[in-house]
Amino acid sequence: MKLKFQHIDLKLKYTFTIARCSRDFEPCTMVELEHDGIVGYGEASPSERYGETRNTVIEFLNKINLSRFKDPFQLEDILYYIGNIEKGNTSAKTAVDIALHDWIGKAVGIPLWKLWGLSAEKTPQTSFTIGIDSLDIIEKKVREAEPYPILKVKVGVPNDEDIIKTIRKITNKVIRVDANEGWKSKELARDKILWLEEQNVELVEQPLPSTMLDETGWLREQIHIPLIADENITRLTDLPKLQGVFDGINIKLMKCTGLREATRMIHTAKALNMKIMLGCMIESSVGISAAAQLSPLVDYADLDGNILITNDPFDGVKVIDGKLILNDKPGLGVEKMSFVLPATGGQVSH
Repeated sequence: MKLKFQHIDLKLKYTFTIARCSRDFEPCTMVELEHDGIVGYGEASPSERYGETRNTVIEFLNKINLSRFKDPFQLEDILYYIGNIEKGNTSAKTAVDIALHDWIGKAVGIPLWKLWGLSAEKTPQTSFTIGIDSLDIIEKKVREAEPYPILKVKVGVPNDEDIIKTIRKITNKVIRVDANEGWKSKELARDKILWLEEQNVELVEQPLPSTMLDETGWLREQIHIPLIADENITRLTDLPKLQGVFDGINIKLMKCTGLREATRMIHTAKALNMKIMLGCMIESSVGISAAAQLSPLVDYADLDGNILITNDPFDGVKVIDGKLILNDKPGLGVEKMSFVLPATGGQVSH
């Protein structure tokens, strides 16, 4: 098996601002896993919030030695090995997980959603993210988001109310709110959410810092719309302590190590009677198409990372009237675009 990787800066159409940071591009590492003439694609979109950078992704990928494995069908053994090289490095691990799944789907000639026995008709509508910005730019973004029936609005700043009022002047669409740990006290979060309820907001993601779990439990009893965990949930092991505190979880491949772990998290959350959202970082169509394969299993989707960029190096899952449309191509169902990626990269060949 040959594992090689290549770097690209995903360019955002607008400066993307959330409660803790702003950026104009997202560093991304594309992975190719080749065996028996078949190439599986993967992607790592690291987040410093979870201790990763492009450099840590490179360092981790260079430590992988696949020579002990016969072929990608040894998926469980390979992922166990990769998971134990060292702790953390979740997006780097995700890149290999996605590439392995893509390879297997291509080897057997069917898309992953079909391999898993899912129905493409049951995909949810994805929300479209409106980042924090000046009110005039927010208004422009909302008008450009006309094809999308659900908006995910980033808040967690002093003028949250002005942001929501600006949007509500334009549209009565479903709004989901994400505070990204931006509200620093339970009382502030309570007052904000009670006001948001009056604006017909459907749910709130991560109102308080992840360290404030007890305060979030208190908050849950004060409000009337669902709370969804984001920064509080990375891996399956985080899930049990969130029951009774949050109403649901936001699973992101880049922070949970990939499709295998995400599947386990989905079924465990269902057993705990918790709602499930599939989310994303700023990603290309590789990462988004991978997550979309699991979307028929979940309640909410926030899979718009590829829509927010201007230089997607791949073509994959489509969105029509907000609904995720899975195709019948094998594996992830993605194809590399005709333009050439930057030449920077590396190769681990065994």
